[in-house]
Amino acid sequence: MEDTLRVAYFPDSFLEVNGVAMTSNRLVAFVKSRGLPFVNVHAGPRTEVKTEGNFTSLALKRSVASFEMDEGLHYDPFFQRYTGLVRKELEKFRPDVFHITGLNDVSILGAYLAWKMDVALVGSWHTNLHEYAARRLRSRLGFLPEKTRYGLTDFIERQILVGAKLYYQMPQRLLAPNQELIDMLESGTGRKANLMIRGVDTEMFSPKKRTVKDGVFRFGFVGRLRVEKNVRMLVELEKLLLAAGKTNFRFLIVGEGNERRFLEENMSTADLPGFLEGDELSAAYANMDVFIFPSDTDAFGNVIQEANASGVPCIVTDQGGPKFIVQEGVTGFVAKSIDDFVKYSIELIDDPEKLATMKKTSLDFALTRSWDSVFENVYITYREAKDHLAEIRRRNKAAKLEASSQT
Repeated sequence: MEDTLRVAYFPDSFLEVNGVAMTSNRLVAFVKSRGLPFVNVHAGPRTEVKTEGNFTSLALKRSVASFEMDEGLHYDPFFQRYTGLVRKELEKFRPDVFHITGLNDVSILGAYLAWKMDVALVGSWHTNLHEYAARRLRSRLGFLPEKTRYGLTDFIERQILVGAKLYYQMPQRLLAPNQELIDMLESGTGRKANLMIRGVDTEMFSPKKRTVKDGVFRFGFVGRLRVEKNVRMLVELEKLLLAAGKTNFRFLIVGEGNERRFLEENMSTADLPGFLEGDELSAAYANMDVFIFPSDTDAFGNVIQEANASGVPCIVTDQGGPKFIVQEGVTGFVAKSIDDFVKYSIELIDDPEKLATMKKTSLDFALTRSWDSVFENVYITYREAKDHLAEIRRRNKAAKLEASSQT
C-alpha cells in the first residue's frame, strides 16, 4: 500500500448516522491504526482543529442559514466562507490527494480547493441522490395525476443525474460500490472508476449475539423508515404471508423515519424498537432469521453485510447495489417482484435445513469482507489519481515547450 500519501478527506457525512458516515469513520480508524498522514475535514458542532500524531481533524460549524436536506443531513449555502481557513491548514499539511464523497457543502469545498491548489482529486459515489430525490418528491405530489407525477419526477431525476455526472468529471479517479455504477460513471464522465466495496465488523455483528429462543420465525429490516427505502412493501409481504396460511412469524423493523406510523398502523406482526446501536443493534440482527431489504435505490447496502455477518441470509430487490452482494441461492435471493419475496420467504420458513445452510454460507461470506483490504485498495486509487495528474502536467509542460520552440 502507498502509505506515504498525504490525504485530505472531505466526507459529506461523518457525525451523522448513515452508511457514508459509517464508512468515513472506518476509514479514519484505518489511517489512525497505521499512522498515515491524513486530514479529515467535516461538519461539526463547533469549528476546531485537533491534531494527534499524523492525523488532523478539522471540524467546521454550519451557519444558521443551513437547512435540512434529509434526516440529520444539512446543507450550508455559506460554507465556502471556510475556504481561507481550510486552505491555510492544508497548505501546512501539503496533501498529495483530496477525496470527496458527494454533492454537499463539505465535498464541494474540497473539490474547489483541490482545483485551486492543483492537487489530485478522487471522488467516491455513495448515494443514488437522483433516485432518492425523485422518490421523495413523487410521494409528496400525490395530488397530481399519476402520469403527470411520474413524468415530472422522472425529468427531475434525470436532471439531477446530469448535474452529478458533471460534478464527478472534476476528479482524476472515481470510486463506486458496484459494477453498474462504475459503468454509469465511466460512460458519463470519461473518468476511470474503481470498485470500492464495503467491509463489515464481524466481531460486532455475529450469530453469537442471538438472544431469542422462542421458535418464532423473524423477518428483519434495518434502516431509515423513509419512502425511498420502499418499506411499505413490508406491509404487503406480511399480508401475503398471512394469506398463505403462515402465522408463526414476526417482523423486527429497526430504524426511525416518517414511515414508522404507517407501519405501526398497518402491520399486526411487527416489532419496531426504533433506532438501535451497539449491543442492542447486534442482538437485533442476530435475532433475525431472514433479512428483507425492499429498497431499490441503495448504491450498496451496508446492512446486507451486517446481516450476513450475523448469520442471516437476505432477500433483496433486483434494483440497486444490494443485488451485487447477494449470492443467489447461497447467501440469499434477488427478488424481481413482491411475489418473489413471498415465494423465497415461504421457502425458508418451510425448509429449516436450507435456512441453516444459508445462515452458515452468509456468515462465511461476511468473514471475507475485511475493512483493511477495502481501504488498501482505496489507497491504490489515490496513487493512480496522483500519477494521472502528474502525467497531465508533464504533457502540458511538453506541449508548451514545443509551442514556444516553434515561435
